[in-house]
Amino acid sequence: MSKKKILLVDYDIKSLQSLTELFENHNVEIVTARDGVAAFEKFQSENPDLVILEPMLPRLHGFDLTQKINKESKGKVPVIIVTGVYKGHQYRTEAIRNFGAVGYFEKPFDKNKLLDAVMKYVQNEEDIEEDMPELPDLPGAESVIQGLAQRLKKKPPDKKE
Repeated sequence: MSKKKILLVDYDIKSLQSLTELFENHNVEIVTARDGVAAFEKFQSENPDLVILEPMLPRLHGFDLTQKINKESKGKVPVIIVTGVYKGHQYRTEAIRNFGAVGYFEKPFDKNKLLDAVMKYVQNEEDIEEDMPELPDLPGAESVIQGLAQRLKKKPPDKKE
């Protein structure tokens, strides 16, 4: 898998370290920011493949940042919320429906569920194709594999994190 880039945004340095450690053995490049304005600047300059953020951020609130990222990327860069502050179904619903987040995790969160959700979004088509069974040499078989790989790549994770 070619290296994908993840932007991690949290005001708490320990949370950033914990998230960085979670992904260190998964062939991803990590970029970090500690406030919303710095995060948006890094988003624009670093072109991450995915953003994970705590919504309670100085200088630019994380829900507003999520909206800006969605608008700027035309929805192509997924944003996953990981929060210790905004707990409850109403925040999850608002983040996903109104601000464009693709996932929502409350701290303390299940690390494996977060990792699975992130890997669904940063996995390459080639990696998905490697997992596909060999098909007989039939006309159109290659386009079927590519179509399935695209669907699997875009499939959102289960919303019940």
